[in-house]
Amino acid sequence: MKIIALLGRETLRTLETLGRFGMFLALSLYCAVTPPYKVMPIVRQIRFIGANSLFVIMFTGLFTGMVLSLQGYYTLTKFDSVGFLGAAVSLSLIRELGPVLGALMVIGRAGSAICAEIGIMRNSEQIDALECMAIDPYRFLVVPKMVAGIIAMPLLTFIFDVIGILGGFLIGVELFGVSAGSYFHGMYSAVVWHDIEMGLVKSLVFGLLMVWICSAKGFYLHKERDGGFGAEGVSRTTTSAVVIASVAVLVWDYLISAILL
Repeated sequence: MKIIALLGRETLRTLETLGRFGMFLALSLYCAVTPPYKVMPIVRQIRFIGANSLFVIMFTGLFTGMVLSLQGYYTLTKFDSVGFLGAAVSLSLIRELGPVLGALMVIGRAGSAICAEIGIMRNSEQIDALECMAIDPYRFLVVPKMVAGIIAMPLLTFIFDVIGILGGFLIGVELFGVSAGSYFHGMYSAVVWHDIEMGLVKSLVFGLLMVWICSAKGFYLHKERDGGFGAEGVSRTTTSAVVIASVAVLVWDYLISAILL
């Protein structure tokens, strides 16, 4: 009976958490599409999520493209198909690695900061103070971050893809002597709009997932099972948010690929 009771408690706790997160997303989206609209908070969050992540996105994209070209060259030489190197690098980046690795990098850099910021505000009762002053915390705290994440993530993904393709060009053409014409022609002939559309859809969904999960974890810090208050609670919740958001990105990457293929 103890096992059944434990299973029941865990099921109810999971359903409660899912419902709380669902209501959080619904209220945030409702506040995002209803007036009043404020642009400057969104611009500041685009700068924080997008512009401040440029270095890590460009650095990761460069070496991702380089290692793709390196591994792809040694694989394609076994089949005498080195001319398809550009197609292999570009398709891998545009369809999969660009959106996924870009999202994981942004979650680690910006998502953790979003969760910690909102979690500390909950910890220090600043969110309660906003509600006492009749300021909607969803509209004031969450909406600018959510809109900025949806806008910034596709832009960062495109930058990741471009830098990764250039990194593949450096290794394949400059290092291994693959023809530059065949590299870019293979990319031009292989990549179609459907591939770009898939990467765009993934980046939009990942941007929403990142802000939703990280913001909700911080917002409901006080409802964490182990007790969310204090510095230890904030750090534990932030770690949990990064892990859950990263796993969600991988799961939704598969689901979107299965739907759009």
